[in-house]
Amino acid sequence: MTTASRERLLVNFFYAHPVGHAVEALHYCLGHQLADPTREVSVVLNAASTVELAGFCPFVSRAYAVAHPLLEPCPDSAARQAGIPQQWDWVLDDFRRGQDIQLSMFPGLRDYYAASDRLLTATRGRTYVSSPAPGYVPHQQLRLELPEPVRAAAARRFAEPAGTGRIALMPSGSGERSLYPSARSWLAILDALADAFGGVEIALIGKLRRDGRTTSSFVRGELDALLAHRSGPLDCFDAALIEQLAVVEACDLFLAPHTGFGMAALAVGTPWLALSGGRWFEYFFNRVPFRSIIPDPERYPSFTQFAPAAVVDDAGDGPRTPSMTAARIHEDLDRIVGAARELIDGSLTYERSLRDYFRALLDAHGGQANQIWSIDGVHLGYI
Repeated sequence: MTTASRERLLVNFFYAHPVGHAVEALHYCLGHQLADPTREVSVVLNAASTVELAGFCPFVSRAYAVAHPLLEPCPDSAARQAGIPQQWDWVLDDFRRGQDIQLSMFPGLRDYYAASDRLLTATRGRTYVSSPAPGYVPHQQLRLELPEPVRAAAARRFAEPAGTGRIALMPSGSGERSLYPSARSWLAILDALADAFGGVEIALIGKLRRDGRTTSSFVRGELDALLAHRSGPLDCFDAALIEQLAVVEACDLFLAPHTGFGMAALAVGTPWLALSGGRWFEYFFNRVPFRSIIPDPERYPSFTQFAPAAVVDDAGDGPRTPSMTAARIHEDLDRIVGAARELIDGSLTYERSLRDYFRALLDAHGGQANQIWSIDGVHLGYI
C-alpha cells in the first residue's frame, strides 16, 4: 500500500489542558492505530496542553495544536482551527462533546465542536474515540519513547549503584491547594519512607513556574521545606517536561495524589502509588502495577467528581479536603509504606493491582457499581 492510499484517521480531542488528557488522547490514538497498523493516525490537542508528548509516540503521524479557550465562548473558533486539514477518512471526537454537563461548564468546548462539525469531512464516518466502527484495540500499553540522551541525563542525577529504591514524588497537581496534602503531611510521609528504606533516593517533581500551562499549586516555601528533609531529595521542579518524565522513568515508583501526571508516569512504565481521594478516583490503567490508597469513605469522604469537594481546617495547615488532611495521612502511613515496598521490590502484579483497587473503590462507593467508570471500561471485569 502506498503512502498516498493509506487511510487517514483523526483523533479530534480538544479538551482541558492538563497533561492527563493529552495522555488519554494518545492512548486512543494507539488503540485505533493497532486496529489497522497501515493507517495514519493524527491527533488534535489543546495548544496549552503537553502537545510534545505526541512526538514520543511513533504511531502518531501528526499532532495539531489548537489555541482555543475552554472556559469562555469562542466566536472565532473556525479561524483557530484553520491549521487542521479538513478531509479525513475517519474523524473521532472526544466523547465529552456529547455530555451536557461538559458543554454547560465549558462554553469553549461547545463552540470548538460546533465549528469542527462544519469544517471537518469524514468519508468513512465520524464518531467517538474508542468506537469499534473504525477498529479499536482496547486496554493496550501506551509507552512514551523518550530520547536516549535525556534518559541518560536523568539517570546521572541518581547515585550508582542504586540504593534501596528511587521514588519520584509530586506533592500536588494543578487543582486547588486544598485537594492535596500539606507540606507537614508530606514531611511525615518522607520520614516514614526514609525510616523504611534506608538510603532511598527521592526526586521532587512539579512546576512552580507559571507560563500558561499546567502548574503545581504547591508554593516555593513548601518546596523548600521538603528539600530540607534529611533524605536529601533531588530538586527536579521546573525542569522541562521531558526531563521530569525521564526522572520518573528512572524511578521505581511515582508517588502523588490524583493527578494527570500520574497517567504520564504510567506511560513511561513507572508504577503509580496514588494517595487517592479528593474529587477524582483513578481511571487510567496501562498494564503497569499500581496502588491507590483509598481513604475510609465514612471518615474522609471523597470522589465528588464535578461537585465541589468538602473543605475543613487541616489542624492549622489551612483548608483541606478531608481525604488529604494530616489525620488521614497519618492513619495511612503504614499502608503507604507497604504499597511502596510492593512496588519497589516488584512483587505486585498488574492483575492483583486491578483486583484490589476495584474492590476497594466499589466499597468506597457503597457498592454502587454505576458510580465507577474507567478508560476502555477496564473496571467492568472486576466489579
